[in-house]
Amino acid sequence: MFTIGDFAKHGRVSIRMLRHYDAIGLLRPARVDPASGYRFYEAAQLARLNRIIALKDLGFTLGQVKSVLDEEVGTGELRGMLRLRRAELEETLAGARARLARVEARLRSIESEGRMSADDVVIKSIPPVRVAELTGTADSYRPEDIGPVIGPLYDELCRRLERAGIAPAGPGIAYYEDAPGKEGAVVVHAGITVAAEPAEGQDFAIVDLPGVERAATIVHRGPMDAVLPTAQTLARWIDTGGHRSAGYARELYLECPEDTAEWVTELQEPILPA
Repeated sequence: MFTIGDFAKHGRVSIRMLRHYDAIGLLRPARVDPASGYRFYEAAQLARLNRIIALKDLGFTLGQVKSVLDEEVGTGELRGMLRLRRAELEETLAGARARLARVEARLRSIESEGRMSADDVVIKSIPPVRVAELTGTADSYRPEDIGPVIGPLYDELCRRLERAGIAPAGPGIAYYEDAPGKEGAVVVHAGITVAAEPAEGQDFAIVDLPGVERAATIVHRGPMDAVLPTAQTLARWIDTGGHRSAGYARELYLECPEDTAEWVTELQEPILPA
């Protein structure tokens, strides 16, 4: 048997923590000396301690931990619970990272105020293009609402094009329009340039996007979650030049490697003459 001090060292926990676990009935000593009150533990109790710490670190309350352990959940079931909890925490962490990225984008936008460069924006005409596309609806035009919609659309579109034997003939093009009957919502069109003809039985649409006579364009480098400073630089340029926006900007995905930090996207906003 181990003294409480030795058991604490082997379990990598504090003596104070073990005393607390004893007090709430979560981990009782194997034996308590009736004369001295000293607590003694067996090596086999490390297994229960490991479970307590793992569950606690994954966000379970001590009351929940006690319920789980007292029900004598098997190792396989416990492993499944821990994996599920880990997935939940990973999702929470991913959400926190995404929020941080959006905050950083807002900060960059604030820091760039008054320092925009007219050289970054080019007015040009956009030729017509044929795309295969899938559509969905996002609650708003904010990056945090667009991302969860457009990503799965592109994943599914690529699968369907491959299944249909249609190879992309150019880059991806996303465009947007107001969703009917839902204030603030937008219809997301996730498209890929193709040279194919529409055919019966296709589980995607093939549409011809009209050309844009005049578009103010700017190149964004990095993930689309961080597009805000670039988009607002474009907006300020349009306003300063006395132009008027004629709709949502298209997004032409010039380079989309696995690392989104290396993405290169051209924003193409239709404008009316000054």
